[in-house]
Amino acid sequence: MKLEGSSILIADDDAPIRDLLRDMLEPEGATIRVASSGSEVLAALEAEEPDVAIFDVRMPQPDGLALLDELRSRGIDTPVLIITAQDSSTVTIEAMQRGAYDFLSKPFKYEEILHTVQRALEHRRLTRRVTVLERQGFTDARDILIGRSSAMQQVYKLIGRVAASDATVLITGESGTGKELVAHVLHRSSARREGPFVAVNCAALPETLLESELFGHEKGAFTGALAQRKGRFEQAARGTIFLDEIGEISPATQKKLLRVLQERTFERVGGNGVIKADVRIITATNRDLLEESRSGTFREDLYYRLNVVNIHMPPLRERTDDIPLLVDHFLHKHRFSGDAPARIAEAAMEALLAYEWPGNVRQLENTIERAVVLAQGGLIGPEHLLLSDNASAREQILDGALSRLIGGEDLPTIVAGLRRRLIALAFERAHGDRAAAARMLGVEPFELSSE
Repeated sequence: MKLEGSSILIADDDAPIRDLLRDMLEPEGATIRVASSGSEVLAALEAEEPDVAIFDVRMPQPDGLALLDELRSRGIDTPVLIITAQDSSTVTIEAMQRGAYDFLSKPFKYEEILHTVQRALEHRRLTRRVTVLERQGFTDARDILIGRSSAMQQVYKLIGRVAASDATVLITGESGTGKELVAHVLHRSSARREGPFVAVNCAALPETLLESELFGHEKGAFTGALAQRKGRFEQAARGTIFLDEIGEISPATQKKLLRVLQERTFERVGGNGVIKADVRIITATNRDLLEESRSGTFREDLYYRLNVVNIHMPPLRERTDDIPLLVDHFLHKHRFSGDAPARIAEAAMEALLAYEWPGNVRQLENTIERAVVLAQGGLIGPEHLLLSDNASAREQILDGALSRLIGGEDLPTIVAGLRRRLIALAFERAHGDRAAAARMLGVEPFELSSE
């Protein structure tokens, strides 16, 4: 029997749910006790401490999250599984921050429940104590992180587990998946939330400026350094610094960043004074840093320092269940001032669900914003989405350039115009990501303009 000898307390004010869970777990050898309210749970805890508890979020007082707090205040280390029908990212993160072992959404499957309970029992046997994360006044994240898919639920759970610590976090994922939004939520959920959140796009700055931008410089450190300047690490003191596109930094800057991670100190460019780095460091990349560390293009020791905790943002094609929620959010966000949100036709929604979304959530938002304008805030049809083929766009650009050359236009003018259009197309395909556009064109990011 998979659960033989274990005791499980199930609390839900819905009798069919209690019966369903009992029918799932009792045949596996578990001893089941049930409660229909928070007060019944508290009475049951006086008699015996269960090996695993399963609490519904919504039930007569105290509710599931309040019960979770009560167990922790009593020093009871029983792993608690929170179940709900709400599928809210905020509830998920809050539950994990307050010490829940895991989070399950109704309706749930037998295999999911059994596997989760088994893991909780193993956790209790091995550690005898679940890490208790105090609630740190989490700011509602629903306006920036949208999704009910299982992939996003895993992201919410991991955020809840690591937000309260100062652990360095590496956020990975394709361009446009929302990596910076995760960094914002981590900051808002942390003990440093009253401090500054300072974001740096490492790909947007040339190597000659990045070191000064990060660490600051002293007066006279180089030509043009007319006064002392504090860098981003000093500006982020007692807060969080977010280094986006971390894979773009040079070997020299990698070495200096490694020192910050190892010693928590740095020096301004041209200075000798040692400055304490009192910051939480979060980085992000759309590149495979592990592979690059193996090939020697990224320091292996820096990679492991950055990758203390990895949060991977799934591409939109792997969370298509979230597209209707995201569309609804963007329709509200980009509605005409004072008007009701635009509506989307069923055929248009089908087109959105069938599309591959190489630019992920960022591309979806741009698509919806444009469609709202084209539909003048009314009903959005497939014709308003303009899900064009970039390959066709490239062919049109080249055909147009050849026609202009044959027509007698001078080559330098054609080349200049072609360059502008190729840069614009690269920006469109990269959905505004300067580093990605530069890689497509084989140039440095600072050489590009989005004109």
